[in-house]
This record gives sequence, structure tokens and C-alpha cells, in this order.
Amino acid sequence: MRSPDLDLDLLRCFVAVAERGGFTAAGQALGLTQSAISLKVKRLEALLQRRVFERTSRSTGLTRDGETLLAYARRLLALNDEAVRRLVAPPVAGRFRLGVADHFVPRNLAPLLARFARTWPEVRLEVEVGRSHELRTAQERGALDLVLGKRRDGETAGRPIWTESVVWVAAPDWAPAAGWPQEGGPLGGPIPLAMLPPGCMFRDRALAALARAGLAFEVVYTSASLLGVAAAAQAGFALTVLGRSGLPPGLVEVPGLPPLGTVEMCLFGDAGGQSPLAEPLVRFLRESLADPVLATAA
Repeated sequence: MRSPDLDLDLLRCFVAVAERGGFTAAGQALGLTQSAISLKVKRLEALLQRRVFERTSRSTGLTRDGETLLAYARRLLALNDEAVRRLVAPPVAGRFRLGVADHFVPRNLAPLLARFARTWPEVRLEVEVGRSHELRTAQERGALDLVLGKRRDGETAGRPIWTESVVWVAAPDWAPAAGWPQEGGPLGGPIPLAMLPPGCMFRDRALAALARAGLAFEVVYTSASLLGVAAAAQAGFALTVLGRSGLPPGLVEVPGLPPLGTVEMCLFGDAGGQSPLAEPLVRFLRESLADPVLATAA
């Protein structure tokens, strides 16, 4: 018996319902009525002979089969959209200089660049990794075309891409003493910290949070490289602060410390959309970073 082919239109509808938490919201996003969305989901379930949603009067949730399908559906839609951009969209070619904040590098950057290179092979993308404020300074003086970096508290510049939770992290075996953090660090003294140099938003926010909580701390390790800071924490030498989505292996979140809130990751540069290369890259980053599954599918 021949296996059925999945309909991309039905999959796109299914993903919209799953991501927006309901049929009405999915219909608004896709420009369809709630009944049309419901009909498409029923067709998909009939095709698969499995239920993909559990529906109640108050909520719509994925079944176990629906959770499995969601990962495949996102990948199939990403490949379809990539093929369409490659074959149908107007040709894009030239040199583009992109700056990327270093805390985004460990897990996500390489897969994204690989996908971008496959989608627009005629674009020569030059990437510089560094600290957000230094990259933005380089962009302002014309050394970079676009920067993916952090927006500082209270700032309105840049185009938001996603919101990142900021968390305290340390090696899994980093064991504070009983009563910590009220009594200080692991031995009752100042909390040891590994940080980027002054001027880093994460550093400023972490030190301010500890000071407000009345907790003693000491910056015992400073590195201009985020990988260096992470290495100090992985070795159990100190705690540090990172974005939750980019935690490298060997680090876990540390509970009990003052919350650090969130930070907006934004694209800076070419605000007027003058570069013919900027908009395809912006669109690509928005679509990829909106979903961690797509961001890591290379």
C-alpha cells in the first residue's frame, strides 16, 4: 500500500494552530476563517489517521502524535520555503558584512550560516563576532552592514528578532554551602563571578542585581571572549551570566539568585532598507530564529 503524501498547506495550517494555541488565532494569521482552519486540520488527521490536537472548550493542545508531527512539519515547511526562495525569488548577489554578538555563537550561528549559504549562494557573507556595543560602533562607522546584537535597557533602536531570558549558570557540580546565597558564596564569602569586561550589559545587570539584594560578590575572572568566561564557569571556578537559549554543554542554571529578566536581540543597521541584501538576510533571520527547531536544522 502506497503511503500518503503530506500536504504542505495542511501542515502550514497545523503549525499555525500549534504555535498560536488555537484555531481562531491561526485563522487570523493565515487570513482564513476558524471553520476553514478546522476543516484543514480534520483533513490532515484523516490523512494520517491520527488525532493531532486535543480540543476542549477552553484550550487546544497537541496530542503525542501531534508533538511528533510538529517537529517534522516545521522542517518540511522550512525546506519548502528555502527551495522557493532559491528558485522563485529574485536573484540576490553581492558582499554583505554581518556582525554577530558572541553569546549567540556557540550553538546557533554555524547552522544558520550554512542554511543561508545554501539559500543564497551568490551572496558573499562576511561575519564578525564580538561584543554587541563594539559591533554596533563598527556598523555606525560603516565597517559592518548589519549587526545582530543586544538592545540595551530602555533603548528603542533596532528591529527586535526575539527575546532572550538571562540566567545565572555554573558547572553542575558547583555546590554552594547551606544557607547560600543569603550568606554569600560557596564558603560563606563573596560570590565568585566570571564576567566579560565592563560595558557588557549582562555584567552590569548581574552586578546591579546582586548589589540590590545585598549579596557580596567578587569578579574573579574577566575575559573579552564569552567562550573564555564560559570555560571558567565550566571548570567550577565561578558563576557567570548567559542567555538561556545559548547555554553550552557543561553549564546549568543556578537557582536562588536575583532574577535577571530578559533582553531583546535586535538587528541594527540599514533602517531604511536601502541595501538589496539586507532585507533577504533580515527575513531569513526572523524566520529562522522564530523557531529553535529551524535555527538548529542545518
